[in-house]
Amino acid sequence: MKSLKGPEIPAASGKTKQLIVFLHGVGADGNDLISLADIFSEAFPNAHFCSPHAPFAFDMAPPGFAAGYQWFSLQEYMQQSPEAVMKNRTTSRNLLAGAAEAAPYLNDFIDAKLKALGLDDSALILIGFSQGTMMALYTSLRRNKPCAAVIGYSGALLGADVLAKEIVSRPPVCLIHGAVDMVVPHQMMRDAEAGLKANKVPVEAHTRPQLAHGIDPEGVGIAIRFLVKHLQMA
Repeated sequence: MKSLKGPEIPAASGKTKQLIVFLHGVGADGNDLISLADIFSEAFPNAHFCSPHAPFAFDMAPPGFAAGYQWFSLQEYMQQSPEAVMKNRTTSRNLLAGAAEAAPYLNDFIDAKLKALGLDDSALILIGFSQGTMMALYTSLRRNKPCAAVIGYSGALLGADVLAKEIVSRPPVCLIHGAVDMVVPHQMMRDAEAGLKANKVPVEAHTRPQLAHGIDPEGVGIAIRFLVKHLQMA
């Protein structure tokens, strides 16, 4: 199994106390989110930031375009409406299986970074966007020890119907989603919130009015305030 790689930014203070891992969406790469480190580091100067490229090449890149990366294939997803996907048990199971296949790569990356920095899961923060949120939720809920927090932008909870059998950890989760997202509909955040609450995972859900599939400044502010609150409680 290959090791994940991607851009990193060391703690601004020179004293590393947290590891913040950004998880990009399908077709992108680690460079897509690492610029957020500049903003988050103002609130968390002791955080080391990294943004790994997903383990697999993007399988829907148009001819002549750079392929980018994916955590798992969304070809089946893109052939249906988002609403139909969640009702199609076969497609839902295939997406869950894709996340399960990618999780060992991500876990190995996280474990290696924590060890190198002399930290443990209590200092780990996962921040995902879109498919990266799906991976952040899948992975964090199944790690042996809970991480400090999970931030999920514009994503979804895969396998809510089997989570009760598989959940190991219950880190605090903050979900943030655009009200007019046509790629991953806003209802998927509400479904994720319900699925997490049903499994006793502490969760907040925030809607960004008139935002499509993306991250806006207020969404970043919501995440920072959430992290400040939970890191102070740790």
